[in-house]
This record gives sequence, structure tokens and C-alpha cells, in this order.
Amino acid sequence: MATKDLTQESFQETIENNDIVLVDWWADWCGPCKMFAPVYDEVSQKHDDIVFGKIDTEDQQQLAAAAGISSIPTLMAFRENVLVFSQPGAINAQQLDSLIEQVRGLDMEEVHKQVEDARAKAEQNKN
Repeated sequence: MATKDLTQESFQETIENNDIVLVDWWADWCGPCKMFAPVYDEVSQKHDDIVFGKIDTEDQQQLAAAAGISSIPTLMAFRENVLVFSQPGAINAQQLDSLIEQVRGLDMEEVHKQVEDARAKAEQNKN
């Protein structure tokens, strides 16, 4: 599957309506971003079941700020509407394939339980 440009308008819907979504945060002036882009595109061709999103941080500054992007490229992985990976820096195709396999292998029942436990603890600490 080809990569898909995401915007503030399409970001949340894309995360919510797909099982696995990878997001590459990039900018045109960023050398490492330009090195990572062909790797990301190449790997996207091998995984039709995953959405490979790209967000131009210059064009989508509010979205990048809301996501806490402070270094690019940053790669994020979402599974079942949960952020399960976020790391700045370019990686190679083998590392990206490995990441995809790890994301696929997650016990999402356990992940959702951990998210709910963390939410409940945060709520408890407020009171």
C-alpha cells in the first residue's frame, strides 16, 4: 500500500478506523527525513494491511505540536487506537520490518488493560 498524507482533519479518523497505523513525521528541509522516506515507502509496499501515514510537520504544525513532536523524523505506531511506539530518528528497512512484526505480535487485550489501569490511576491521583 502506498503511503498516505495525513492532516489534522484526517489523522484521528485514520487512527480510529484502522488496526495498525504507522506515522512518519517529517519535513522537506530534514536530511534524515529524506533518507528515511524511500525506506518507508518501500516497506509500505509489502504490508497491505497497514496504513503508512506521513505528516509534514511544516504544513501541519498544530498537529505536530499536539503530538509533542520535537525531533524529526519521528516514527509512531498505533494499534487499535493506542500509541504503542514512538521514536525519533531514521531506521533502516530491516528495523522497520522488525518493528511491524513486534506491533503485530502485541497482546492487545493486555495493552488495553494497561491503558485502562494507567487511566484509572491518573484519575485516582487527581482526587
